[in-house]
Amino acid sequence: MKKIAFVTCLLIFSVSALTSAQQHTEKKLVQFSGVIHNADSSIAVPYVTLTNLSYQKQLFNANHQGFFSFVAHEGDTIKLSAVGYRSEQLIIPKTASNKVTVALTMKAQIIDLPVVTVYPWASIDEFNYAFMNLQIADDDYLIAQRNLSYESLVAMSKVVPRNASEIQNLDATSRHIGLTNKTVNQRNSNALFSPLAWASFINQITQGNKSRASDN
Repeated sequence: MKKIAFVTCLLIFSVSALTSAQQHTEKKLVQFSGVIHNADSSIAVPYVTLTNLSYQKQLFNANHQGFFSFVAHEGDTIKLSAVGYRSEQLIIPKTASNKVTVALTMKAQIIDLPVVTVYPWASIDEFNYAFMNLQIADDDYLIAQRNLSYESLVAMSKVVPRNASEIQNLDATSRHIGLTNKTVNQRNSNALFSPLAWASFINQITQGNKSRASDN
């Protein structure tokens, strides 16, 4: 009995499918073309998906300028869908020729997403563990005293990079120290106060006396 019922249902489904296909093939084929624009402006809506709901849900896509062109039947229901726009439906009208050209519009749709709050804990258990092991000082003074301790400052100096203002001040200080050593500190600019210059001068005199003695 089950096999007979299954065969009967299969035959009924096959006959209905063949009848629907025959009715659809009797419809006239047309070249359906058009351009899709934004309803609030003249800007083209790119890459719209067009679905033929009347014939196996065939999919077609518009190009970057909103233009599309494909073959369909008269009376087919076409669904238009695109990200950020409301879905639209239309029926291909009957025409005396083999071409149907339309200008379609789609209205923009604004979707307000709910507010998402991001927490640094992956689960409630991690939050409970962090909350139970949280060490909070008694008042703001103790918190500031702990943050300004020598250990805390040394630890932060190893990981916190210098900002642009600190780098600029360090460069200006280095340039100032270099100019001061060259102009104010005469030991670096005047050879009379240089021990190396005096040693070289004495060495030259000694070498000159030796050369004179050899000539005599």
